[in-house]
Amino acid sequence: MDQQQFIEHVEGNQRAVRRFLTALCCGDAALADDLAQDTFLKAYLSCDGFKDDSKFTTWIYRIAYNTFISNRRALRINEPITAADNICATDTAADKAYEYQPLYNALEQLSDTERSAVLLHYMQAYAIDEIAAITQSSAEAVRQRLSRARRHLKQLLNQ
Repeated sequence: MDQQQFIEHVEGNQRAVRRFLTALCCGDAALADDLAQDTFLKAYLSCDGFKDDSKFTTWIYRIAYNTFISNRRALRINEPITAADNICATDTAADKAYEYQPLYNALEQLSDTERSAVLLHYMQAYAIDEIAAITQSSAEAVRQRLSRARRHLKQLLNQ
């Protein structure tokens, strides 16, 4: 892949990758932007390893997912974010950023593998086999993660 092809692929997938990372980061857009930048830099540095027979989107999502997991491991976050629960809702523009905070809080309480499976399947509309390729796991493992994640989200959002 040459530089121009890479640029075209990134421009076509940039918003979706940032949206995926924002959801993985439970709404932390600044962290998601940092991870997206790292993702695209890693992709550019390793674009020689990109195989033409594989889909670029699957490849870039795998890099984004691995970048997110590496960041989480480095941070060693032990407790969920609950401070946003106490923000009172108003209709001001500044408070619109917290519109989905209950969902982000519930997603944050899922394991990284469950959260990524849910986001890839429901937000990005990837099939089970594609998610397995992105997360480098089996299709059965992805099905189990989705099942557990749905059950956990139902419990968390109904509290």
